[in-house]
Amino acid sequence: MNIQPLLEALDVQEDAARALADDLRGQITELQGRLREAETHLEHLAITRKTVTALADRLPARAASADLPEHPDYPRILAVFHQATGPLRARDVCEALDHELLPKNIEGTRAKLKRLVKLGILTELDTGNFARQQ
Repeated sequence: MNIQPLLEALDVQEDAARALADDLRGQITELQGRLREAETHLEHLAITRKTVTALADRLPARAASADLPEHPDYPRILAVFHQATGPLRARDVCEALDHELLPKNIEGTRAKLKRLVKLGILTELDTGNFARQQ
């Protein structure tokens, strides 16, 4: 019996299996690299989330702009309160906004502060003293 054709057939199958194994190893190497990149990206996202969450606790609470009345002073008033270390009076806010300290300006600012109290953005600690809502 001549086994030479059988050995040649085995060589062909062995070469094909070796080529397939080499190809699969290449794919595995590529996939492992892509997996490492994806895991690194996930780690970076987790670190970013942790950092942003920690920083968000330090940021002053902001009212959504949709909650604010349509007037350019309201965002500026809130900015003054975010920088303040204690309660402010309408006169203090006028000074911070560089408004002339006239009764009409102080009263207008007081009205805006009262409106922000009604919206739950500010609180009136006692008559005329306003602070950020805690």
